[in-house]
Amino acid sequence: MNILVTGAAGMLGRKLVAKLLAAGSVTNRPITSMTLTDVGGFADVVPSNRVRTVVTDLAQPGVAASLIESRPELIFHLAAVVSGEAEADFEKGYCVNLDGTRALLEAIRKAGPGYCPRFVFASSVAVFGSPLPDIIQDDQGLTPLTSYGTQKAICELLLADYSRRGFIDGIGIRLPTIAIRPGKPNKAASGFFSNILREPLAGAEAILPVDESVRHWFASPRAAVGFIVHAATVDTSKLGSHRSLNLPGLSATVGEQLEALKRVAGERAVALVKRVPDPQIIKMIGSWPRSFDARRARDLGFVAESSFDEIIRVHIEDELGGVLRA
Repeated sequence: MNILVTGAAGMLGRKLVAKLLAAGSVTNRPITSMTLTDVGGFADVVPSNRVRTVVTDLAQPGVAASLIESRPELIFHLAAVVSGEAEADFEKGYCVNLDGTRALLEAIRKAGPGYCPRFVFASSVAVFGSPLPDIIQDDQGLTPLTSYGTQKAICELLLADYSRRGFIDGIGIRLPTIAIRPGKPNKAASGFFSNILREPLAGAEAILPVDESVRHWFASPRAAVGFIVHAATVDTSKLGSHRSLNLPGLSATVGEQLEALKRVAGERAVALVKRVPDPQIIKMIGSWPRSFDARRARDLGFVAESSFDEIIRVHIEDELGGVLRA
């Protein structure tokens, strides 16, 4: 199988590529070649006869067409500007999140008859916006209140239409907020959800910009990569015209996150979290979903963690070598 991964140098992209290479196959077919593309470098990827890396901007003219010249049968489209950056830089957000996606879809459409790849699109729960019910059902309308959420919602409509026309076999997966993200803080408005756990687990201070009563929807990076890979295997005939899915996750408050941190790492870790309210983040987070009844995705075999203790342990196992250093 020939695979294309966009956004392959990002956190989820790197983990996805590692999982695919370790497995050697997907949908019970051996991986014969893989093209990885991103605007950044690939420090931890060694190119080979099977893997090639392309550092480029997907939204630039001709780039998308060059990436699908080999007609990849499976495309994981993860490339995106994160929420906070998309809100701060309107033009960049639309260029990367919308124009890049449209360019890729158009390149596929123009590749000629007989080409219809499986197209896995990483969407977001940010496609929803207040007022929202406490628990969001699968038929909830899209009412984004951020530029990032709007860009993702538009791409979901494109995904459905290009699938309807037979250009792609698309499936959109609305990723929960990913915690605990490894590495350094990024520009995502939701980044603090990871920061208040990751830094204290490493013995460093972290800033909490919202009230502990804030509730949100989470999954670990391990679960997220599992979602992405599983999406490649789903029988899309079961999706009908609704090509995008609310994914399973864990609904938890910031206070519940900190309680889990205390159970796993003790009071000393919790004491490293400093309360510094940020009105802009408070406003953005206030419009985001709190909980889902992701029945449709669960019925299709998607699974996630059931407690924040489990999410923290996943981080310790995957990022800290199984050893708590704080």
